[in-house]
Amino acid sequence: MLKQGQITETEITGYTADGQGVCRIDGCAVFVPGAIRGESCVIRVTHVGQHSAHGVIDALLRPSPHRTAAGCPYAEVCGGCQFWHMDYEEERSLKAQRVKDALERIGGVSLPALPILGAASVEGYRNKAQYPVQPQKGRPVAGFYRYHSHEVVPIDRCRIQDPVADAAKRLVVDWARECGVSAYDERTHTGLLRHIFVRKGFATGQVIVCIIVNGDSVPQREQLVRRLRDGIAGLTSVVLSINRKPGNVILGDEFRTIYGTDAIEDVLCGLRFRLSPRSFYQVNHDQAERLYERAIAAAELNGTQTVLDLYCGTGTITLALARHAKRAIGVELVPQAIKDAWENARRNGIENAEFFCADAGEAAIRLAQEGTRPEVIVVDPPRKGLSPDVIGAITQMAPERVVYVSCDPATLARDVKLLTARGYALQSAEAVDMFPRTAHVETVVLLSRK
Repeated sequence: MLKQGQITETEITGYTADGQGVCRIDGCAVFVPGAIRGESCVIRVTHVGQHSAHGVIDALLRPSPHRTAAGCPYAEVCGGCQFWHMDYEEERSLKAQRVKDALERIGGVSLPALPILGAASVEGYRNKAQYPVQPQKGRPVAGFYRYHSHEVVPIDRCRIQDPVADAAKRLVVDWARECGVSAYDERTHTGLLRHIFVRKGFATGQVIVCIIVNGDSVPQREQLVRRLRDGIAGLTSVVLSINRKPGNVILGDEFRTIYGTDAIEDVLCGLRFRLSPRSFYQVNHDQAERLYERAIAAAELNGTQTVLDLYCGTGTITLALARHAKRAIGVELVPQAIKDAWENARRNGIENAEFFCADAGEAAIRLAQEGTRPEVIVVDPPRKGLSPDVIGAITQMAPERVVYVSCDPATLARDVKLLTARGYALQSAEAVDMFPRTAHVETVVLLSRK
């Protein structure tokens, strides 16, 4: 029987969904962070659960040819990235296998292979950063949370972020320290500065910095703005977000622009989009364009169809689809996102797109009851996937094709199984690596009505 503290020589045979290595010791699955498939290791068991266990590498006996020196000094403590210890070839392979395994085991479909669209660069690709701020040793620090904790690891340079984000973060932290601005303590709900939010338009170069505070204002705000203007090329906007709610929710409900405009612009798929701090926008600009190209190609639009886009956000996919459809309908629950979507349609001169603020399930049911019969439905839901209401409404509207963009292979596979049981067949599936060096992966699948 496996025991805590047990030391065993074994081989890593696979990966968990979050990229940890997996081996079997005494018949029990043991999850090992930082391990690579095929490696021979001496494993020390650190925790034994009812159905699985956790361990660490005590000695690496036969390293994988895919093992690399960790290029990030924070890789072992920061919870943001999981794959700095392996090359990108192995990372792409394990992500494609993860999606394929989910679709086969959970979705009940058979796939001979599953392609993955890798990124051109694994560094500097993120256009958005959200740094939690925390008091440590009597002064504010900012960075990212330690793995499975809310302890902030101070980060000087994050390799997957655009350098402008780290530069803005350093300027805000220096301002806070020099002006005596307190950092937020999540446990006691005291302190002023909670988060530093930075977003950059990769195509336009415009930058917005949002300061999230546990209060109504900040001291020395002119000095803050001056530092950011002098230090950040492309600074377009500085915004305060008021958030007095306990816990670690990032953005508040009230926003005050203290410099420039209240939003920035970026160009995606040839369309201009207005981006406020609350706007949903894919964090990898170049891969997002390739992802949307795949989704549009799967939709097979010829200018005569109606397309329904559920979970449309600020209308990025909807407007890209509208250029190839007769009518495009976007549905989103967040009122500000719908407001931005209408504005984005106006900016781009697109008149065949319309947007509704509603829950995706309720909107889909209402549209089905009203007799709306889109030939194509596109869904890009959150990690929890589609609700039973949405599944039911989709099958009631009976589109010719359903294009499913997913950020979670398990819920995607669950929903594919439900849709195939209701008259649809999986035609194609492709993984898209939107988040290199992390365990996240996007997928585009096409289902057609049988």
